[in-house]
Amino acid sequence: MRAKDESPAGTGTEAVDPTAVTDAPGGDRLSSANEAGGDRSGAGVRDGGLPRRGSASVRRSSGPLPTAKSARRYWTMIIVLSVASAGIALGILAWDNPMPITDPGFWLIAELRLTNLVVIAMVALCQSFGTVAFQTVTNNRIITPSIMGFESLYVAIQTSAMYFFGVTAIVELKGLVPFVVQLVLMVGLSLALYGWLLSGRHSSVALMLLIGVVIGGGLGSVATFMQRTLTPSEFDVLSARLFGSISNADSSYLPVSIPLCVLACLGLYLCSSRLNVMALGRDMTSNLGLNYKGELIRVLFFVSILMAVSVSMIGPMVFLGFLVAMLAYQFADTYDHKRLFPMAALLGFVVLGGAYFVMKNIFYAEGVVSIIIEIVGGGAFLLVILRKGRL
Repeated sequence: MRAKDESPAGTGTEAVDPTAVTDAPGGDRLSSANEAGGDRSGAGVRDGGLPRRGSASVRRSSGPLPTAKSARRYWTMIIVLSVASAGIALGILAWDNPMPITDPGFWLIAELRLTNLVVIAMVALCQSFGTVAFQTVTNNRIITPSIMGFESLYVAIQTSAMYFFGVTAIVELKGLVPFVVQLVLMVGLSLALYGWLLSGRHSSVALMLLIGVVIGGGLGSVATFMQRTLTPSEFDVLSARLFGSISNADSSYLPVSIPLCVLACLGLYLCSSRLNVMALGRDMTSNLGLNYKGELIRVLFFVSILMAVSVSMIGPMVFLGFLVAMLAYQFADTYDHKRLFPMAALLGFVVLGGAYFVMKNIFYAEGVVSIIIEIVGGGAFLLVILRKGRL
């Protein structure tokens, strides 16, 4: 017996596919539209983008700048910040210069101002590179290298010199030898802390940070006690040194600080690909074949050099690094440290150089540059804390 749904042989009819488009009016147009839509959706999937209604698919990649829009945004910000940095540098050198630019006296005055410009560039590099790298290895975008007690140690050294040796000691601390001694003390303390807390079997970054906070708090308490025993005139002289200021820098520091800054920044930049991996966390870093402890100690060593140079040059600036790093994450919008570091460095120069230029030439209050930056940076810190709701 033949099945009912079979077509009899020789009748000239064929079995109809239920999914086939019938010969109804408009059927050909529907079929061709479906085929065209399938081709477009397939092309969108092959290109790696999500199909959008009424628009062409977006080409994406797995690189640090996944779309053409993000790449344009990044390079636009780099160009804008570069132009702003050049304008600020020119303003610092040429603004309110009484001599015409063709006169040799113009360049003599500009050469005197060049020291401050170099110091601003160095501090911007130190704070930006150091903060971004430190936040990466600690997996926390709130804390800064200041948590390790660099500023507290600087305050303790300055206060101890005033307490034990008087006002003349503050003047003598501006030479190259005291500057090198401060660098050695800061880097030595950080290396001792890293070697002790990160080389053991149960090493912990969180424990290292907590001990750094305790050491910083203890040094701050000792410095506060000594400050209370000073005379008003001695305390007034000391207070001028404890605020971060470009005028605290001395040209005699540059032969030592410039090579240290360049080498440490270069070392961190060459570790960019490793920092990208370390940003994934300790377990993932170890699974991908990197020596986590060794890389961590290396990065923290470079960070300690940068922070020691910055603090010894101009004094404490707690929130400058945080402000620069936060803006760099927003403007760069990438995980790649080869792109984060240049963005952060340019932002650091624009923020610090712009604040110095405005306060010095417009408000004639050069000494309050650090105060303005601390107020703005502290406000940004509170804003981030309130938005995230946690550290």
